[in-house]
Amino acid sequence: MEQKLKVGVLGATGMVGQRFISLLENHPWFEVVTVAASPRSAGKTYEDAVGGRWKMDTPMPEAVKKLVVMNVNEVEQVASTVDFVFSAVDMTKEEIKAIEEEYAKTETPVVSNNSAHRWTPDVPMVVPEINPEHFEIIPFQRKRLGTERGFVAVKPNCSIQSYAPVLTAWKEFEPYEVVATTYQAISGAGKTFADWPEMTENIIPYIGGEEEKSEQEPMRLWGKIENGVIVKAEDPKITCQCIRVPVLNGHTAAVFVKFRKHPTKEQLIEKLKLFHGLPQKLNLPSAPKQFIQYMEEDNRPQVKLDVDFENGMGISIGRIREDSIYDYKFVGLSHNTVRGAAGGAVLCAELLKAQGYISAK
Repeated sequence: MEQKLKVGVLGATGMVGQRFISLLENHPWFEVVTVAASPRSAGKTYEDAVGGRWKMDTPMPEAVKKLVVMNVNEVEQVASTVDFVFSAVDMTKEEIKAIEEEYAKTETPVVSNNSAHRWTPDVPMVVPEINPEHFEIIPFQRKRLGTERGFVAVKPNCSIQSYAPVLTAWKEFEPYEVVATTYQAISGAGKTFADWPEMTENIIPYIGGEEEKSEQEPMRLWGKIENGVIVKAEDPKITCQCIRVPVLNGHTAAVFVKFRKHPTKEQLIEKLKLFHGLPQKLNLPSAPKQFIQYMEEDNRPQVKLDVDFENGMGISIGRIREDSIYDYKFVGLSHNTVRGAAGGAVLCAELLKAQGYISAK
């Protein structure tokens, strides 16, 4: 059997770092050999560094418990132990930009969950079923960084996963105007109810920076590579409200769409059921067999019943119906820390490996 690639997780003690650790347990291609975090965690075993802050439903994998946490700022030292890294560091945007490029310059590919590089013109921001061709910008980025194998790739914001794939599936009907309201889980803020008791039985109608991301990041996914940079799409125009709700995992979206062409409801549902991408064709380890499921029941999708569809990597859609002002409306649901965060990044890394961008050092 082919030897597994050696993986490091930067920011391994935080919630998304923990999700990376749990998703990579028994991964057929990747093995976590290095965990790195802030200087205050460095030198402790992973088990001690996390302490009582393990936030996953499943137990901490035995294989990582005794790994000694490295200082994420000691870039050369961390990079020398791995083939590539996942990044979930908790720093300022400028610090994240700098440290991710620093890792890339050690010839270590970085697959990031962070937002810092999402608008860097030569950094691919990818949902593998939607825009895998954006990885073709990596040679331009390597030229800028002066690297042969190092680069940074990112995945988009968790909030857009419940509607951007749907609009992609409906592309031929030319959606041109979209209104979306997202109802976002508290794990998106890296919290549980124990950490954030004021969220119990509460709704907060503001999440800093989230509405701009939810409106603009889909446009970058649908953009084109031109002259070594990614130029965002112009259509459809999206306006969004983002609301924090008392749910642990799972972002729900209520979405209204206008189309230039006039699909029937049956055509819309058929497009969702048939929609698939490169991960499904290549049968990548984390790829959902069914990327989008359509649910006929009036009261679905529900977070409690449907958030773990396809191990959290699939998207659930329901209640497609005609609207009196817009053409159609629907409700979407995605798992924000699996498909929307660590799982989406793992799937990106699998595709990057399959395409030869990531290999053993």
